[in-house]
Amino acid sequence: MRRIRAASGTLLIAITVVALTFITVSTIAIAQDAPRKFVLHDAPKPLPDISFQDGNGKARSLHDFRGKFVLLNIWATWCAPCRKEMPTLDRLQAATGGPDFEVAALSIDRAGLDVVAKFYRELSAENLAMYIDTAGKAATTLGAVGLPTTLLIDRDGREIGRLVGPAEWDAPEMMAFIRSRLTAQTGSPMPAVHGPAVAEEKMSPDHDFIVHPF
Repeated sequence: MRRIRAASGTLLIAITVVALTFITVSTIAIAQDAPRKFVLHDAPKPLPDISFQDGNGKARSLHDFRGKFVLLNIWATWCAPCRKEMPTLDRLQAATGGPDFEVAALSIDRAGLDVVAKFYRELSAENLAMYIDTAGKAATTLGAVGLPTTLLIDRDGREIGRLVGPAEWDAPEMMAFIRSRLTAQTGSPMPAVHGPAVAEEKMSPDHDFIVHPF
């Protein structure tokens, strides 16, 4: 009996190690794969001006962000992949947010700001502003086919490209990708990140990205 218990314990440990290894490898794969799955447009695509509210209940729209680049993440607290990637978006905002760039996390929770505020507190999110569209019209208007959906938007409110699905937004590969896209749009290097130094990859415009013609 003791031998059976010992064998069962050893098997359980082995299964746990394999499971943790699989999760780790999967997480790394997501971080490395996300830039390649980002759908880029041949030319920036005009976007409709959506309406939503900020954390104070004030009416806001995409037009309010004109003059800066925006990474618009459409998410919800009931979306498990959204919850998992949210800390990385918070860290991305901490590292790169400023006059030229903002990570805008737009919740479509129908329950309202209270559930979003509660999740932010649980997450200890200190860098992301709260934005919410309880009617969910923004997601429909922008053609979000799933959650999370993230749009990279230029200073004129036009879509550079989008990613459907989660990503590790503060991973070096993703941060280098975003900076390369913004640099391509401005024609000059973007300012250095505010947070820890990130080793940037040298990427050509045709670095295995999916280009969607419009």
